[in-house]
Amino acid sequence: QEKSYASSSQEFVNNTPKGEKKDTSTPLDGSYHPRSVEAAWYDWGEQKGFFRPQRRPQNAPNGDVPEQPFVMVLPPPNVTGSLHLGHTLMGAIEDAIARWHRMCGEEVLWLPGTDHAGIATQTVVEKKLAVSEQKTRHDLGREEFVRRVWEWKTEYGNRICEQMRRLGASLDWEREFFTLDETRARAVEEAFIRMVENG
Repeated sequence: QEKSYASSSQEFVNNTPKGEKKDTSTPLDGSYHPRSVEAAWYDWGEQKGFFRPQRRPQNAPNGDVPEQPFVMVLPPPNVTGSLHLGHTLMGAIEDAIARWHRMCGEEVLWLPGTDHAGIATQTVVEKKLAVSEQKTRHDLGREEFVRRVWEWKTEYGNRICEQMRRLGASLDWEREFFTLDETRARAVEEAFIRMVENG
């Protein structure tokens, strides 16, 4: 039975254009195949803006609409690698919370992002260099090493965000951030300046 499941799920081809509503007119399989069942729904929800903050007074119990929006920040995963089971558990819990607040008619923002994890990311890139090229960061020089770190960040940052999408996390991807992007870097700098000035 496992063989038929594996072969059946490998044969599935999603013919729904990206961002379009899934065609549900075809017959259902005799058993559950996640790949075929989940195909297209998330892309459609993202395209329709279901995960962006919006007022939903018609869904509010007793017609009460909260004055304040519900805002939650995804604890940004480190770009040192892929997501693990702990991230999955946290994502499922936070997604349930965000969706519950939406069902209560609240304006909800669940903010996605990734964390640079500076020293940890430097370490994994250095280990990769040592194994794949038998080189150190000193062999490459500062500029080339920094370029390699940014390459790593792009690859693993994108992978992490894709994994969160595959989990079905209803995050507002239009507001995605990275802890070393210009806005966050400016905020950190300002915070340190204020701390120094305030003693």
